[in-house]
Amino acid sequence: MIDNRDEVLETMARLKWRGIRFALDDFGTGYSSLSYLKRFPLDRLKIDHSFVSDLPHDEESVGIARAIISLAQSLNLALIAEGVENETQLGFVRNEGCDFIQGYYFSRPLPLESFLELPRHFSLPA
Repeated sequence: MIDNRDEVLETMARLKWRGIRFALDDFGTGYSSLSYLKRFPLDRLKIDHSFVSDLPHDEESVGIARAIISLAQSLNLALIAEGVENETQLGFVRNEGCDFIQGYYFSRPLPLESFLELPRHFSLPA
């Protein structure tokens, strides 16, 4: 999918040296290939929301999510669960070891001004 791989790797290396971290988005769907995990200097893996949306009630989604979590852990990649919308999903991904969680459970997209106010009004459940 990436035509100029050497140039991309060189740019990524320069950016990593400056403290930039890279995540592979939508893992398990589309163009997020397993080969990217080997080819590129990634720091994080994002489980696609399509696998999170049916957790923990759909056995196939549970199996896929657990496999992705295990893969990320074995490769020392931080894991982000996308699309968490309720407490049941939150509990599952937290218990399974996701490092970061995003989704409408926390907030819908916001304008910058509203986003900057979030820390004053928000705390995670225990």
